[in-house]
Amino acid sequence: MRTLATRTARVALGLCLTAAACGQAEPNLSGQGGAGGGSDGSGGESATSGGDTTSSSSSSSGTTSSSSASSSGGTTSSSSVSSGGDTTSSSSSGTGPDETPVENESADCEVAALPEASALPKISKLPNPFTKLDGSSVSTKAEWHCRRQEIRKQAEKYIYGEKPTPDVVTGTVTENKVSVHVEAQGKTIDFSADIVLPSKGEAPFPAIINVGGKGGFGGITLGESRILDQGVAVIYYNHNEIGREGTAEQSRGKPNPGKFYDIYGGNHSAGLLMAWAWGASRILDVIQASGGDIIDPTGIGVTGCSRNGKGAFAIGVFDDRIALTIPHETSTAGVPAYRIADVLGKERTDHNYFGLNWLSNNFEPFVFKNNVSNAVKLPIDTHALIAMMAPRGLLVLENPHQAQMGAPAGHTATVAGAAVYKALGVEKNVSYHSKVAETPHCSYKNEYTDLLVKNITKFLKHEGEAPGEIVVGSGGSLSMADWVDWQAPTLE
Repeated sequence: MRTLATRTARVALGLCLTAAACGQAEPNLSGQGGAGGGSDGSGGESATSGGDTTSSSSSSSGTTSSSSASSSGGTTSSSSVSSGGDTTSSSSSGTGPDETPVENESADCEVAALPEASALPKISKLPNPFTKLDGSSVSTKAEWHCRRQEIRKQAEKYIYGEKPTPDVVTGTVTENKVSVHVEAQGKTIDFSADIVLPSKGEAPFPAIINVGGKGGFGGITLGESRILDQGVAVIYYNHNEIGREGTAEQSRGKPNPGKFYDIYGGNHSAGLLMAWAWGASRILDVIQASGGDIIDPTGIGVTGCSRNGKGAFAIGVFDDRIALTIPHETSTAGVPAYRIADVLGKERTDHNYFGLNWLSNNFEPFVFKNNVSNAVKLPIDTHALIAMMAPRGLLVLENPHQAQMGAPAGHTATVAGAAVYKALGVEKNVSYHSKVAETPHCSYKNEYTDLLVKNITKFLKHEGEAPGEIVVGSGGSLSMADWVDWQAPTLE
C-alpha cells in the first residue's frame, strides 16, 4: 500500500503558450524519452446504435511493412488553472518527462485570415501538407512549427469548429477520480472522470483516457485489464456529458445539448467531436496543474472505438499533451480521408454529416451532394491532421473486414501523414495495424497486442524504442499514386 503526497498547484495557463514561453528549450523532434495519444445492431458504427450511418467497401492484398498501487482511497491533489487567450496551455510535441507540456505548442504562430469555403479550389488528391497558406513550401523542420498551426486553424474553420479557451479551470485528482470545474463567459460547469489505477508500478502512473464512461456505451475496447497490466491507469471520460448526441438523422441544424454547449451555446460552431476534445483538455488541465503525484501528465494517451474513436482522434489532434493517440475503427470523421471515403461509398461524408452532429455545421459545403464529392474542396484532409500530431505517438487500429469503417481510406491517410513524421526524422512514431482475422466491429484483436504494448512502453512509460510498423490486412489498402501526387521535401 503506497501513500501519495497531497499537493496543491496553481497554474496560469495563459502564460505558457509554447515550450519556449515556459522557459524551456524548443521541443525535441526525435521524441526520444518523452511524451511525444446505418445501424448494424451489434454495437457498431451506426447513427442509431452508436456509430455512423451507412455502408461501404474495397479490396486489395495484405502486406506487412515495416508499478504497486490500489485504487481505493484517499489521496487528493487539487489544482487551480486560470486560462485565457487563444488555445493555450498544454503539450509540446516531443516533450520529455521533465518538461512542461502545453495544449497547443504552436499557439504563438499568427495565421492569416482563411478564405470562405466558396472560394476554395478543387483538389482531387490529398493536398500537400508541406504547402503553406502563402503557397511556399516548408523547407526546414523549424518551419513546420507554424505550418501545423495553419492546419489547425483550417481544421477548426472547415471541419470541427472552434475550440475555445475557458477563463478558469480548477479541480482535484484523487486515486479514483478527476473532478473538473470550468468557468467561461460568466457560466460554470462541473464534471468528473473515473480513474482506475494499476496494481503494479508506482505513482505517478501513465494513463490512457478512454473516450466513454466506465460501464458506458462502447466500453473500453483495448481491455481494462490489458492496460492495467502494463502499469498504466485508465481514465474513463464520459464525453456524452460534455456534448450529447441527438436523434440519428434528425439532429443537424438543431442546437447541440451538453455541458460544453451550456457554456458556449447550442449553436456554437464546435461539433460534438470538438466539444469532446475540449472536455478532455480540461481534464488534462487539472491533471497537469495537480502536481503529477498520481497521474504522470507527460505519459497520457487516449483511445476509443467507432464514434468514440472519432473523439479520441480529435482529442489527439487538438491537444499536444496527448503523448499517444490510439484511434480504433473510427470510420469517416476519424482517421479515413474524406475524399477517399466518398469514393469508397460506404460511409460517405453525407451519411456521416447528416447522421449525427459529430462535425461542425461548417463542414456542410464539403458534403457529398447530387452524386458529387465536395470533399475535394477541402484544403486539408485527415492525413494533415495526422501530420499535426508529429512527433507524438500514433497507433491506428483498423479492420478491413468491416467495410463501413473505411480501412483503405484510413491506411492511405496514415501513410500520407507519416510522410511528415519522416521528414521530421520521427517516422517510427507512427504505427498502423489492420492485418486481423474477420471479427466484429470494435472487438479487440489479439494481433494488435504487440504494437499496442510497444507504443505504450515508448510513449507513455518513456522506455524502449518506437516501433514504427505499418501492418496492412487484405483489402485494407489502395494505390498511393492514386491519392498522392507530391513528395515530402528534405527538411533541414
